[in-house]
Amino acid sequence: MDGAEEDGWSAVAAEWSDLWAASAAPAHDALIAASGIRAGSRVLDVGCGSGEFLGTLERLGATGAGVDPAPGMVALARATAPLADIRVGGAESLPWPDGSFDVVVAINALQFAEDTVEALAEFRRVLVPGGLVAVANWAEGARNDLDAIEEAVAAADGEEAGPDGDLRVAGGLEEVLVESGLEVVTAGLVEVPWTAADDETLVRGVLLGADPETKRELAPAVLAAAARFRSGDGYMLHNAYRFAVARRPD
Repeated sequence: MDGAEEDGWSAVAAEWSDLWAASAAPAHDALIAASGIRAGSRVLDVGCGSGEFLGTLERLGATGAGVDPAPGMVALARATAPLADIRVGGAESLPWPDGSFDVVVAINALQFAEDTVEALAEFRRVLVPGGLVAVANWAEGARNDLDAIEEAVAAADGEEAGPDGDLRVAGGLEEVLVESGLEVVTAGLVEVPWTAADDETLVRGVLLGADPETKRELAPAVLAAAARFRSGDGYMLHNAYRFAVARRPD
């Protein structure tokens, strides 16, 4: 599934939330700590998905807002975080006035922007002077058990896995933030393990968005590649996100 396709994300929103959303919680905690989000902070979550980070903001007493291009995700997010101002939209055209937020967050989302430079310019625009941009996304494939499985699936499907994107490698996030006129204040790596209770859950998670026939054809490749990650009756995949926090100059 192409992550930039709104209809595709809407179609799998509930299943994605059920299978994957909770795994990003360590990254949520890392960004909150690194950017000093607290009660009263005005925070925009770009690419908010099903709203789990916004729900965490509500529990902290922060004022949350979210935007996502997939209406199906927005509907879930509004149920997850009923106090947040959540709108349908893209990263390159945020529907809020200048200087609306103290922190703009993008978790596993910036790589889906049609134009990263335009997206970060919008992040800066809606920030107060001195406000922070906090970004997190998958680290390089060598740090992710999930990538090992996806490489095997690609091979079984007669394809080659693509190379790591620029934002996944060490220093990649910091570089793009600096190029966008922001001042990096911290960066790091956070573990985001994912568990699957059984074979069926593993296949659903890895092949999220695939049609039933494709799942049947590729399930053996998924299970064979994941055998080394077996843990009891299920599976434990050790994965990692890279994150960076940068300041808008005063």
